[in-house]
Amino acid sequence: MDDKKKKRRRPDPSSDEETRLPFKNRLKPDSVILESLRDLLNTSSSSASTSKTLTLADLALASTCREVNELSLPSVESAIESLILKIARSILDGHGFSFDVPSRSAANQLYVPELDRIVLKDKTSLRPYANISTVRKSTITTRILQLIHQLCAKSIHVTKRDLFYTDVKLFQDQTQSDSVLDDVSCMLGCTRSSLNVIAAEKGVVVGRLIFSDNGDMIDCTKMGMGGKAIPPNIDRVGDMQSDALFILLVEKDAAYIRLAEDRFYNRFPCIIVTAKGQPDVATRLFLRKMKMELKLPVLALVDSDPYGLKILSVYGCGSKNMSYDSANLTTPDIKWLGIRPSDLDKYKIPEQCRLPMTEQDIKTGKDLLEEDFVKKNPGWVEELTLMVKTKQKAEIQALSTFGFQYLSEVYLPLKLQQRDWL
Repeated sequence: MDDKKKKRRRPDPSSDEETRLPFKNRLKPDSVILESLRDLLNTSSSSASTSKTLTLADLALASTCREVNELSLPSVESAIESLILKIARSILDGHGFSFDVPSRSAANQLYVPELDRIVLKDKTSLRPYANISTVRKSTITTRILQLIHQLCAKSIHVTKRDLFYTDVKLFQDQTQSDSVLDDVSCMLGCTRSSLNVIAAEKGVVVGRLIFSDNGDMIDCTKMGMGGKAIPPNIDRVGDMQSDALFILLVEKDAAYIRLAEDRFYNRFPCIIVTAKGQPDVATRLFLRKMKMELKLPVLALVDSDPYGLKILSVYGCGSKNMSYDSANLTTPDIKWLGIRPSDLDKYKIPEQCRLPMTEQDIKTGKDLLEEDFVKKNPGWVEELTLMVKTKQKAEIQALSTFGFQYLSEVYLPLKLQQRDWL
């Protein structure tokens, strides 16, 4: 009777692990993945060395476009003085006091496929002092010009917050002084960083990068899980050195901390950067500098929602608000690594970890599908169409359903192994 008893089958440990950590058994040895990354680096480096960087001047565009340049402090000071003298002459000639301000509206912007970035056209609008609708903005513009002139004379930097607090009653709200600051950059024909007004530190970097910050050598492998704050004024940064195979651009701080604590950059040599959400100017400048100097490919890890793709497009194609400075702020050829809408089913993300898209999310997704910079990339169109159709979104942290380290131990290695980026 005992002989006829069926023996219990031992559970298959590999099957159990596959349930807990989907697709881990598909991972090949790290050496194979590293070889794939070296191929990507070689392709990126050879492409960068053989292709000439196009500029607006190289293109015969139907519309005249406006671009700004990096100017020295004496040049900015001189430009402000020339502008004020011109206004003084206008007043003496009886034509009144007004500023001719470049329009930064959406109607005055143009996506240039050859450059893969948004640029500003040459339309301007008059901002007269003797007009009740523009008198206050004209006053703010004059005050900002005065403050910038002082900064140039003293050769010092201040934050945008400092600038706002010099005249709170006039500015009323920092968004107003910030907006006029961009107008002033356009008027003077210089980058915003040339004005010596910086934003508070926001972005951080960790991984296989050494650079000098105002003369001090910084090793980003020895900065702990917090990383090194990206300097707000890029002119302090120099002498970049790296043995990384790629740059990993991360949207969220939470994903960045996970990868930094797991020292993902040691297993797969890389530089990890985040602006903790919407990218600031300093992080965009720093990322571009790394890309251009180190000739490394950039892979982006963002949320699977319309705003993740918008953030990615700001890094790659530029923001509409600062389209006048897109030549200095954009990083060409960023690849969308994840998390993509197709990954939700592909990696078996549970339904409880997916979020329903709101009506605003769906509208934003549909609006993005109409953008030229999205239409240029068929893969982006396919993923965004799927997102809008399924009406589902997910954050990077949805992967934590399989374990807190699933992102660094399975998802990203498998993505890199399969060269699964757009």
